[in-house]
Amino acid sequence: MKEIHIGKIILQKVQERDIQMTRICNFLHCNVNDVMEMFEQESINTHTLLRWSKLLEFDFFRIYTSHLILFSPCKTNDFTKKRKNTLLEFRKNLYTQEVKDFILEKINNNEMSKNEVMSKYNIPRTTLYTWIKKSVME
Repeated sequence: MKEIHIGKIILQKVQERDIQMTRICNFLHCNVNDVMEMFEQESINTHTLLRWSKLLEFDFFRIYTSHLILFSPCKTNDFTKKRKNTLLEFRKNLYTQEVKDFILEKINNNEMSKNEVMSKYNIPRTTLYTWIKKSVME
């Protein structure tokens, strides 16, 4: 999850869904060589990734969101005057099920302690314990 090779992930989804190359080429308006090239690329422009998401009915952007939640540096307490930003601000409170499963797996396999998870991934204590409680109930 730390290293994202989007081309390989797209190829895996194409194989899982058993989508024909002609359908892919028609949908993306490209030829077979272009598609094969995309499977080899580590990154793809957002317009193309959005088209892949629609074709494969899978949110590839969620992979990057999960990566940001897990591996972005913790926000430091900054007492300087905050500037108003005209763009939307990214908020780290969108924990996908994949992220929750990843964290709980680390704890259950004794790879990390609860305190290590809270400090490394900056997850609030109550949030983590809620996940653990729900996972035990399932």
